[in-house]
Amino acid sequence: MDEFSVAVGAGSHRSGSPDAVRFPHRWTAEGVTVEADFTGAHLLHLAAAGCVLNDIYREAAELAIPVNGVRVRAAGGYDPQTWASTGITYHVDVDSPASADDVARLLTRVDEVAEIPRAIRAGAAVRRG
Repeated sequence: MDEFSVAVGAGSHRSGSPDAVRFPHRWTAEGVTVEADFTGAHLLHLAAAGCVLNDIYREAAELAIPVNGVRVRAAGGYDPQTWASTGITYHVDVDSPASADDVARLLTRVDEVAEIPRAIRAGAAVRRG
């Protein structure tokens, strides 16, 4: 999983890399770290990964599942002729004292409600105004 790969981390899973960019974060005092090149392909994947990370914290709070840290990696390819996305795959690591079943339930819920992945799955017209 390395084509246009990005990673976002928060809490105990923040990146220690000096190349990681740090941003404030609504859900954590320490903020988030972002590891991504600045290309359109990377930014699309970053939007999906960042949304998943945020929604893990939001949904965990609603489900009363404690979360100490989250790292989301996302990547995907593009057709070399049309530059159409071949899809985005994301992987999540959650640091939580909750049971594996509770974390799995949380991740299933996030996959269903995360807004950016849902929008990408549905497709969207993009027009120059």
